[in-house]
Amino acid sequence: MLDSDLAALYEVPTHRLNESVKRNIKRFPSNFMFQLSKEEWENLISQFAISNKGRGGRRYLPYVFTEQGVAMLSSVLNSEKAIQINIQIMNTFVRLRQWAIESKELSERLTELERYFINHCNENSEDLQKIYSALALLMDRIKPCEIGFKTK
Repeated sequence: MLDSDLAALYEVPTHRLNESVKRNIKRFPSNFMFQLSKEEWENLISQFAISNKGRGGRRYLPYVFTEQGVAMLSSVLNSEKAIQINIQIMNTFVRLRQWAIESKELSERLTELERYFINHCNENSEDLQKIYSALALLMDRIKPCEIGFKTK
């Protein structure tokens, strides 16, 4: 998550969040937090159409916090609001991980069904032609109803 997004959630200015982090920099190794390069930041701005806020936008490139970095922020930002927000963020990470696992399982099941259907179609092409013909006849007989007002 971007430092500015976290600061907005914690209801503190971005520079105050970064200031607290810098005072405790030993708690934030590179796998907890890193700074975007100029190129990455420009790509992010153009991709999401982020506009510069205030006079001239940011002076420094933003920091990005990983899940572990967000967890570590709770030890640096020690307010009631920070604790509540941290719990919500960590619960969101857990739900995201669960969704990713479920999506992978669903994707694998759909792939299995697709293979089965393709094999079935290849083995039973005559039956499929009959089904398509029957559906075509039905579609010809069904007339779409008109929608809208009728005038005399």
